Amino acid sequence: MLSRTVASLVVSVIGVLGPHTAAAQSVAELRWGGDAEGGAPFVEADPDDPSRVVGFEVDIAGLLADGLGRVPRFIQSGFTTLDASALRGDFDIALSGIEDSPSRRARLAVTIPYHQFREVLTVREADAARFRTLADLRGRRVATLGATLAFDLLTRAQVDHGVVPVTYEEDVHPYSDLALGRVDAVLLDDVLAERRVRQNPGLTNQPTDVGIGYYVGILAPENAPLRDRIDDILKQAMRDGRLEAIFRRWQMWNDDQRRLYARLTSATLPPPTVETPSPQMGAWETVWRYLPSLLGAAAITLGLSCLSMALAVGVGVVVASGRVYGATPLRLLLTGWVEAIRGTPLLLQLFVIYYGLAAVVQLPALVAAFVGLGLNYAAYESEIYRGALNAVPAGQLDAARTLGFSERQTLWLIRGPQAFRLALPAMTNDFVALLKDSSLVSVITVVELTKQTSILAVNIGSWVVPGAVCAAMYLAMSLPIAHLARRLERGWSRSKP
Repeated sequence: MLSRTVASLVVSVIGVLGPHTAAAQSVAELRWGGDAEGGAPFVEADPDDPSRVVGFEVDIAGLLADGLGRVPRFIQSGFTTLDASALRGDFDIALSGIEDSPSRRARLAVTIPYHQFREVLTVREADAARFRTLADLRGRRVATLGATLAFDLLTRAQVDHGVVPVTYEEDVHPYSDLALGRVDAVLLDDVLAERRVRQNPGLTNQPTDVGIGYYVGILAPENAPLRDRIDDILKQAMRDGRLEAIFRRWQMWNDDQRRLYARLTSATLPPPTVETPSPQMGAWETVWRYLPSLLGAAAITLGLSCLSMALAVGVGVVVASGRVYGATPLRLLLTGWVEAIRGTPLLLQLFVIYYGLAAVVQLPALVAAFVGLGLNYAAYESEIYRGALNAVPAGQLDAARTLGFSERQTLWLIRGPQAFRLALPAMTNDFVALLKDSSLVSVITVVELTKQTSILAVNIGSWVVPGAVCAAMYLAMSLPIAHLARRLERGWSRSKP
């Protein structure tokens, strides 16, 4: 995962530098967006040369650019933001295993389908006899990617069959978690499923298709004329075999594609259609429908933040006390731990705790999130407490010793209470920061407030209203905490001798 992310960053840098090169050559470009983190056979950084990307989407982009008399230029974009980036005009077209859907057709210019896929259920070989369909998975955790046909199918199955959808940001860890027993099945398209089953012995794909979908390109609505030209190029490539050659190269050609191309290039057969869209609801109406889910996700965010902060305070006090009162070896050990935690990203720590330690201990996602957030902020809290302890005047400590107080009595009765009052403003600030940083735990499958908002935004095709609602919820959770802390500060200030 780390190497794939590094490669994705390399490709992103190239995408930024690309315009200058193209401008110097004065060559018309076809700017196409995709997610190199998606991996083969879609788009991935070439293992032999990370400065370039490879995949069947890369070949299709080259085919389209050639037909338009342009030069293709890849622009890296996260998979879940491709729709929004296309609407913004960040690129001319997005090609990255994007699935045809009514909601996309309602707000974007969508090309004709160029590949048909089947949604398949992947299970462990030991469970193949009892988990054949979604109906067999009642009460079980089924993994998928957000903003996909599979996610929509699981959402319906949640109502119809009681399955528990678990969303991931990428397609690697759903299958590794299935092999580890963290989830009971994975529902994704056959292109991904067949590749991951080959990489994970012990997994198998069920033969029954759960659904059928199509890969398409998406453009901004104002680019409909360009979309029409691209459709003509795709149809011609279907007739002359160029698309077939691409998919044969990537071992993706089958009879489904032959039938699809026959329908698209025939003057008498109707093109394939996706499910008829239901009447479009307004953004606020959709938010109202999603409100229970948003409130539930907000409860998870608040509860996780409170528990993690409690852990951070407890561990922080112990670490700070050890650094102030401990022997030299203990102080060095604790200092090294604090610097290691503060010097590495929280996101990396979450990945290590949840995925890296899975071979040793398989923590549930919420527990891993609690441990990761708590230990990360414990390092920062310990520095606050250590500074507060050292800020208590030395004269008071000497006076306590003169009166016969032990070191423990001095800490609990004199030094500790004053240090806590000094540390409170910084503690409050850290809690608000932790509340916001809890959004990172979505990478380990915890559906907290920001993740649930992202799912809503993808469904309605806009971040404006969902973002405003999400911000209001975060403010509603953080402002009372800050107000309470200020009241405590004022109360202690008045009582200060």
